Amino acid sequence: MQVHVNSPQMAGGESLQAWVGSAVADRLDRYDEFLSRVEVHVSDENGQKSGAEDKRCQIEARPRNHQPISVTHKAESVDLAVAGAAEKMRHALEHLVGRLSAKPASSGVLDDPITEESRSEADALLQQEFLENQEARDRS
Repeated sequence: MQVHVNSPQMAGGESLQAWVGSAVADRLDRYDEFLSRVEVHVSDENGQKSGAEDKRCQIEARPRNHQPISVTHKAESVDLAVAGAAEKMRHALEHLVGRLSAKPASSGVLDDPITEESRSEADALLQQEFLENQEARDRS
């Protein structure tokens, strides 16, 4: 899995990108073989101004042979924004993988096959019921 970090507005440069990349990679490590690429975008929505929940982290994961999944988390600090977005992505991937593996394709065969003996019994009962109905019609 390749992790690409984009943070053009954020101070911290390469050290921030390395930290964000490793934090996201660690959180999504379980899905390494399932994902081809992960894009992380970190931004400060208010720029120089301070404010509640002004740090934003968006993560877009690209599962192999599936549509990309995107999540966003806003928080007061970069640490919380990255951790929140990584957790949301982990949950989304867990849900997707669970849906893909939970339902095996039906073969159309019952788990408890009907034995030849039980088929014979069922046929005999049906034949007996048919004959009884036929006799009742003949009497009427």
